[in-house]
Amino acid sequence: MRIDKDLVAASATPLVLGILAEGESYGYAILKRVGELSDGRLQWTDGMLYPLLHRLERLGHVEASWGVSDVGRRRKHYAITASGRAALAERQDQWVVVAEALQRVWHSAQPDPARPPRLAEGWA
Repeated sequence: MRIDKDLVAASATPLVLGILAEGESYGYAILKRVGELSDGRLQWTDGMLYPLLHRLERLGHVEASWGVSDVGRRRKHYAITASGRAALAERQDQWVVVAEALQRVWHSAQPDPARPPRLAEGWA
């Protein structure tokens, strides 16, 4: 299934902030975690992730520091800040409203018995 780029863009900030709320991470690991969380249905590229991380850093939602990988290579690590946690909480509240509205409209529409809407666990 192809996921519309507008939906991917809208979900990118809360996804990255949520991943960083789990703990400090670096670019490749964030990309890998997005794939895991979506069961492989979201495949982000470096070209999408790094501009977002730089924007979140400029906004003060994440902070970056240089570290060394297990094999001795330098890599930039990102951590969520207090401002980022507040932004994440606000985004979570916004997504709950959107998800609830979508759930209501999908439930009130004529159901297609061959393809009922798939809701994420916890949104029912």
